[in-house]
Amino acid sequence: MEQSPMLLVAYGFSNIIGLLILWSSFRKPWITRLALALLFAWAAWTNYTVCRAHPNTYLGFSRYAFSYLGFINGWFSLHIIQMVTAIAIGQALIAIGLAYKGIWVTLACAGAIIFLLAITPLGFGSAFPFPLLVAFATWKVIGTDKGKLLWTQLKGESPKKEF
Repeated sequence: MEQSPMLLVAYGFSNIIGLLILWSSFRKPWITRLALALLFAWAAWTNYTVCRAHPNTYLGFSRYAFSYLGFINGWFSLHIIQMVTAIAIGQALIAIGLAYKGIWVTLACAGAIIFLLAITPLGFGSAFPFPLLVAFATWKVIGTDKGKLLWTQLKGESPKKEF
């Protein structure tokens, strides 16, 4: 299947970003956390706005999918806005959880891993192997928050005691 040059550039760029996120998970997990939070926030906003303006865009993923073809062209095609809105809400919750601390980071990481593994069968449409690279990096982030909010790690501050 022939792809447009712009799609190939986006595919390559996505996988370079995936490799950088994976690399940072071994060096500075808080940078990975920041990258994941930004990535999921951007994805939530993008999915929400695109599904409202151009819902049929999502039907194009069926041509790249290893599986899900019947689902995409069946039930999903009749409920694009509702389904993608639910996905966008989940992505936003993941972004928020990654910015918080403790169990919320762990839950957000689990949600991110499940989401990334679920989109892997979209093949080229998910920039495969990007989801696997980022899922592994996300797994490495679990338990590395040290009880700190993401923005305190950005500032290099200690979290204030909460009463």
